[in-house]
Amino acid sequence: MLKLFKDKGFWKTALKLAVPVALQNMLTSSFTLADTLLVSNLGETALSSVGMVGQWGWLMTMVLVGFSSGTTVFVSQFWGIRDIKRIRSTCGIALISVLAVSGAFSAVSIVAPSYVIRMFNSDAAIINEGVKYLLCVVYSYTAVAITNILSAVLRSVEKVKLPMYVSAFTTVLNIILDYCMIFGKFGFPEMGIKGAAIATSVSAWAGVVLIVTVSFIQKNILIAPPREIFGFSKREFAEFYKKAMPVVFNESMWGLGTFAFNIIFGNMGYEYFASLTILRSFENIAFIFFIGLCSASSVMIGKSVGKGKIERGIEDSKRFAVIVPAAAVIVGIFIFIFRKQLIGIFNMSSNISKVTLDTAMIILAIYAFELPVRMIPYIQVVGIFRSGGDTVTGVKYDLCTLWFMSLPATLIAVYILKAPFVVAFAVMYIFEDYAKTALCLRYYRSLKWLKPVTEEGRLALEEFKKQRVMK
Repeated sequence: MLKLFKDKGFWKTALKLAVPVALQNMLTSSFTLADTLLVSNLGETALSSVGMVGQWGWLMTMVLVGFSSGTTVFVSQFWGIRDIKRIRSTCGIALISVLAVSGAFSAVSIVAPSYVIRMFNSDAAIINEGVKYLLCVVYSYTAVAITNILSAVLRSVEKVKLPMYVSAFTTVLNIILDYCMIFGKFGFPEMGIKGAAIATSVSAWAGVVLIVTVSFIQKNILIAPPREIFGFSKREFAEFYKKAMPVVFNESMWGLGTFAFNIIFGNMGYEYFASLTILRSFENIAFIFFIGLCSASSVMIGKSVGKGKIERGIEDSKRFAVIVPAAAVIVGIFIFIFRKQLIGIFNMSSNISKVTLDTAMIILAIYAFELPVRMIPYIQVVGIFRSGGDTVTGVKYDLCTLWFMSLPATLIAVYILKAPFVVAFAVMYIFEDYAKTALCLRYYRSLKWLKPVTEEGRLALEEFKKQRVMK
């Protein structure tokens, strides 16, 4: 086992890919954290409202993540054989798809904003504040969709710095605009929660402008005649959706299931949802390390499998299968030890109730202990199975454990057993993660997740199987 981790080439490539992606996601999470922290100064009503709208936007993001992951499956393997034409046509298919998704979410948000908020809570003050925020932040949705795909393509061809720089720029811009527009500083009018939403939308579109402008200057892989990006064939379109739709369905239904949990928790009381909003802010920050490692895993394994280097892909998968849970243990310990100080950041103005703060303390501790278990199926499904070409198995494991185990168990805990909020929260995690972990580890050992999309990869896999039989 120790010999497996002495490969200097692995560490050099993994860190080169993981660190910029982790930094990018740290900046993206800081973008959200800045909103939440500054809005917390407006009180629990505003904090809960932003959290509820955030969950609606998060549901859209999960659908976008599905398309981004599907794009990565193709682009990383095409990058292994340097098929630039197919990379660009894949980018075009993905862009059209995510624009349709963001358009649908935007339309619902504009036409029926109060219904979006009412799903979580029927309190008139919450709905009023939430509608104000949603009607302004909705204009960021299309920008987020475009940035997701362009960043996914760049990361898959090992160009990880530009997405990171764009995230740094938008995060700093958002923090500055948040401060100015929420509190009326430097000549801006004081707009409160509405100002936070406008700042988010402006920053998101600034990111799109920057990534496109720099791409033109660099003449990177994103820049090509429109006919090269959008002139894909029906066969290419069908092939993309055949592989990508299971991933999109997986992320969408998992997001919808989590959305359902948030509706349940939101209706248990806005103070509890405020504590959940605090947790989600730190969860996003904690998750950055694993997104970076998972992205590196996807690119490295996908590239090896696409080139036909099957054994190298398997070796790298073993490394990531150990590294990610080990990192989760370290992060979990840090969160548990410093949870009081972390939560205290949100109460600098002393306007958050004791119920919210005490509840946040408990659920943050639960999350800290659960994190290592949660990360095992995450790296298996997202970082290994998908990069190997298997986009279906993760769907079965993710959705069965969530929809047929975790969600029913939580509903029973809340509505039949009348369990307290923190117990219901723990039930949600336990019933989803432990069974999924066992299923993923068993399937991983079978190597059935190796399903290349390139001809080179398919031929190499057949040869690999023959050699295994002979041994």
